[in-house]
Amino acid sequence: MKPKKTNPIVVAILLALITTAWIPYPIENPGPEIQSPESGRYLYVAVPGIRNYLGYGGHGILVFDMANNHQFVKRIPTQGYLPNGKPSNVKGVAVSVALNSIFVSTLHTLQRIDLTSEKVIWEKTYEGGADRMAISPDGKTMYLPSLEKSFWNVVDCESGEIIKKIEVHQRAHNTLYGPSGKHAYLADIASPYLHVTDTKDHSIIKKVGPFSNGIRPFTINSQETLVFVTVDGLLGFEVGDLNTGEVLQSIVVEGWEKGPVRRHGNPSHGIGLTPNEKELWVCDGHNMRMHVFSATPPYQQLTTIPLQDMPGWITFSMDGKYAYPSSGEVIDVETRNILLTLKDEFNNYVASEKMVEIHFINHRVSKAGDQFGIGRANK
Repeated sequence: MKPKKTNPIVVAILLALITTAWIPYPIENPGPEIQSPESGRYLYVAVPGIRNYLGYGGHGILVFDMANNHQFVKRIPTQGYLPNGKPSNVKGVAVSVALNSIFVSTLHTLQRIDLTSEKVIWEKTYEGGADRMAISPDGKTMYLPSLEKSFWNVVDCESGEIIKKIEVHQRAHNTLYGPSGKHAYLADIASPYLHVTDTKDHSIIKKVGPFSNGIRPFTINSQETLVFVTVDGLLGFEVGDLNTGEVLQSIVVEGWEKGPVRRHGNPSHGIGLTPNEKELWVCDGHNMRMHVFSATPPYQQLTTIPLQDMPGWITFSMDGKYAYPSSGEVIDVETRNILLTLKDEFNNYVASEKMVEIHFINHRVSKAGDQFGIGRANK
């Protein structure tokens, strides 16, 4: 008995059904690979964020769920240029909401990473190296300091191409882009002046100072009228008027002596303004403390908070609830209580001077904080 012939139309239909069942979207339009959280608030911590020490969380970007007791979520690999096969010091971290990207600078390169797919879009080297950068509020432009050379590069965030080179002094370092988007603030370690640019043409239009020594980490209020700086040799901070360019006051931490520090070479490396602009938190490397001051004259010293390690940086959650010293603690700003210490997937202690808060909606960035503890009272 001969087998019945198969109808070719039926075969075609069956093949089409099978194919459709196995391919959830057309081959020619597979869409992006989604790795990001669907929604929520997360802390992104770039490591090695204290020199090149892998003992503070290893290598990559560590993600913590802020709404779930800062539980560890994942590690995003940041493989790329590895001198001598080892990870390079992370120098800065910043986010462009418009480009849905996080940027990580190291001693050798600048990486742009898509925050949905978590893939590196590009990695570039720049003449003179790359230090702690800042991105404009519209997410399009970056001020990228050279690695303690005499200049800053103004960079197109989408392409990584250089727009302009700004010569300043000798040792380019910390950088802030003002919330208004009209000015950027450039701190050269070798200069007692804070340099201010007009971001329309990226020209230096003003200098604030002289402060008592070279400027280290600093912060500004949301109205861009005041700057609070740490300087070499001072356990405390100084205050400058961004309108007049004058230095207004120098504040010394009382009750604590200066002493040797393991990193950065100066007593106070790190200062942050709480988002409501009511308090200033100042790092004390020798005594492993965070000193808290009122943020209005006469800048009263309110309290001190002991930490598990030397702090070299301080930032805050955007809502002002949490303080994040680089020593790894999560501190309740209101009560001053240490709630927990950050830990990675291996239960190892995590510490970094380069971290930023990111909010997601539908797997894309909706809002992002800043690696600096800047004022947000009018935002």
